Amino acid sequence: MTNPTDKELLLSLKGVSKNFGAVSALTDIDLDVHAGEVVALVGDNGAGKSTLIKTLAGVHQPSSGTIEFQGKPVTLANPSAALDLGIATVFQDLALCENLDVVANIFLGQELSPYRLDETAMEVRAWTLLNELAARIPNIRDVVASLSGGQRQTVAIARSLLLNPKIIMLDEPTAALGVAQTAEVLNLVERVRDRGLGVIMISHNMEDVRAVADRIVVLRLGRNNGVFTADATNHDLVGAITGATDNAVTRRENAKKAAHFGEPAS
Repeated sequence: MTNPTDKELLLSLKGVSKNFGAVSALTDIDLDVHAGEVVALVGDNGAGKSTLIKTLAGVHQPSSGTIEFQGKPVTLANPSAALDLGIATVFQDLALCENLDVVANIFLGQELSPYRLDETAMEVRAWTLLNELAARIPNIRDVVASLSGGQRQTVAIARSLLLNPKIIMLDEPTAALGVAQTAEVLNLVERVRDRGLGVIMISHNMEDVRAVADRIVVLRLGRNNGVFTADATNHDLVGAITGATDNAVTRRENAKKAAHFGEPAS
């Protein structure tokens, strides 16, 4: 089995921090993502996962540190810059228009229209994308409101692939899905990885993480707190997430940060 870290290094964060006024949301974050690799980003609420994803999506600008893409330092000044570079994001709300059909949602904002909408070309491209993903959507002219949660996630992911990104970021892709729909989405994540893309997946579900992740990166209070493989024990993962396995220095730093937010030190 090929080690994903032997493949091309697509994204590398070095010492990335993000401050909102006096509050440090991210502190000295390091993160690598390779081609054909799923990196799961886990941590408690407030660990910094969403802030990190939004920084990579061009929504937030880092306060310090460097972001390298395919070996070159880059500035993600806005979401368009991230997309142009090859970083696509599927946020938890999916941003789909329920009254429009599958084709219209996949091409939303990227319609093929040299003179007027080229419906035929869009249908062909939509079918091609969905077939490559082995998607379970029987009719691409069905409105999104009629689709299951898993099918909606599929539409959102297909839309993110339209511009041929190198990396796709998924924010809680299996949240609120049933067992069958979750399995469908996890299979989809694997197929995206098999296309050679780097995948960053936020999830609170350790079972889902273990099913698809090549590496698991734990954030705690805005800092790196461990990197694990999918065969890591629950004890190790939960310990890193909750801080039970922090060293003494880290515990002191976390206690100071907790006090800053008015939380009891532990």
